[in-house]
Amino acid sequence: MRQERFKMERPGQVEEGQEVTISERSPSAGRYTYLVEPSVAMSGIYRTTERIKARTGIIRKIEETDRGFYLLVELEN
Repeated sequence: MRQERFKMERPGQVEEGQEVTISERSPSAGRYTYLVEPSVAMSGIYRTTERIKARTGIIRKIEETDRGFYLLVELEN
């Protein structure tokens, strides 16, 4: 299991425990970004060796910080 953080701009779009779909954005010079669909949250930048191979995950936690909302998503891989 692997857990990754995704930045979410607005609360209330997803819930803890919900299964979500993850899509990979086109690589740019060996770098990848990911979206929790339908464009709910976005990941940081990953290198080729760090790519997320799973296309679904479970939201384990929604964190509210002074910088916004973050999803902690558990993935197979």
